[in-house]
Amino acid sequence: MTKPDYYTQIMPYIIIDGADGFIPFIKAVFNANERLIVPHTDGTIMHAEFSIGEGTIMFTQSTEKYSAFPCGMFILVDDVDETYARALANGAESMQEPGDMEYGRAAGFKDMWGNVWWLNNPGS
Repeated sequence: MTKPDYYTQIMPYIIIDGADGFIPFIKAVFNANERLIVPHTDGTIMHAEFSIGEGTIMFTQSTEKYSAFPCGMFILVDDVDETYARALANGAESMQEPGDMEYGRAAGFKDMWGNVWWLNNPGS
């Protein structure tokens, strides 16, 4: 296999209950771009790859063999407040409202799959 040009040095790999519902969430919140979806024979997601900015996130539908587990992610965004608002509008739960910190504008939320996202814009 030749490494795709959108692969980065490290990429989160998430196992999710209801992986098909995760796709519209990351598209709406992060404007994620589909790179690859490989379905199981039953139509569930065996493997998916989506780009968010310059990063790539991979995920799969949980199975009896591979149970779901949450992931924590730190993500740089252009507009913390806007991204946070889109996340809440799409069902996420607030972990930290947007605010100015010594390291930039920051916020945090938990999505419906238990993943925690820490947003940051160090230039704010």
